[in-house]
Amino acid sequence: MSIRIGAAVSTELDPLTAAREAAAEAGRALGGDADLALVFASGAHLVAPEATLAGVHDAIAPATLIGCGAGGVLGARREVESGTAVAVWAAVLDEGRAEAFHARIVGEEGQEMLEGLPDMAPDGAVILLSDPYSFPTDSVLTGLADAAPGIPVLGGLSSARTRDGSGALFIGDEVRSDGAVGLALDGVEMLPCVSQGAAPLGRELTITAAEGNVILELAGRPAIETIEQVIAELELPDRALVAAGLLLGIVVDSGQPEYEQGDFLVRGVLGADPATGAVALGAAVAVGQVVRLHARNARSAAEDLRRELQLRTDAIGGEPAAGALVFSCNGRGQQMFGACDHDATAVEAELGGAPAAGFFAAGEIGPVGGRSFLHTFTATVAVFPG
Repeated sequence: MSIRIGAAVSTELDPLTAAREAAAEAGRALGGDADLALVFASGAHLVAPEATLAGVHDAIAPATLIGCGAGGVLGARREVESGTAVAVWAAVLDEGRAEAFHARIVGEEGQEMLEGLPDMAPDGAVILLSDPYSFPTDSVLTGLADAAPGIPVLGGLSSARTRDGSGALFIGDEVRSDGAVGLALDGVEMLPCVSQGAAPLGRELTITAAEGNVILELAGRPAIETIEQVIAELELPDRALVAAGLLLGIVVDSGQPEYEQGDFLVRGVLGADPATGAVALGAAVAVGQVVRLHARNARSAAEDLRRELQLRTDAIGGEPAAGALVFSCNGRGQQMFGACDHDATAVEAELGGAPAAGFFAAGEIGPVGGRSFLHTFTATVAVFPG
């Protein structure tokens, strides 16, 4: 017997009714109570989120539950980007195991410590849902990469808080106001999918001088000068894309002599100094790393998501997945694509109708080049083979 997954969304206004409805519908695919549930709640559900959690427990009695407040939710081929809704994703894990945790930063300033992270299985995976105001997700991901290399971390930053302004993180039947909640998965096969939605442009360049997150030289010349030259070499339509927002993709570590689109960590250009020719990025860089110009628009984002999902379908032999968890940037949706339900529809189509649910995050977590990062304007998907 393999993992079984169900997912559903309810837009009922009453938290208890909506949670029961969504959880019961998700539970129909399981043939019984759930080993695991993830709950994403928006709107009126954040007035008394404990009622939403109670409804889920009433309907499918999950042994383990986590979730968070969301500006919008998605699931069952639909997206509810605002207003009141709850998405429930439920699973029976067969012989797998999911351990819920609540991680926090504790201690005096200058002596802070991270507590609450469980031991990670060498071949495991992590789902992480963070409060953006009280949890240093970037730093924790760096620490996890050093302490548990190769373990994929997927998830997102909670994008809504309770009505009194507190954090909205769910674990079991409780609401926590700070830190992060998550799952340490063991014996559960999960394929991470990260779609940064940006297309590479122009030729590859090697960093020849850098400091921190500042590129001083590219290919032996001032960074600005080299970038301007590459832009001048582009066709006019590609120049227009770059003019709308310049991004640089940084090769993290593909282990290959040639680089594919998914090998680049895409980051925005934060600023430039014409006097020195230096360019600042939203990530640390090092001499010897390869970079390439990137640009993002609706078309590149749509094509990249479908391409990345298709690669995961190919990896599981073309069979439908058991299900998927979706963490989509709250800057995507109608704002990016001009139409409703884009990411939810793409996931449903490319994964053979697999049940999926998730939320619109204030930052998305997923691996590039074997290490997990915090992204923006990205869709990260945890694909579970059947």
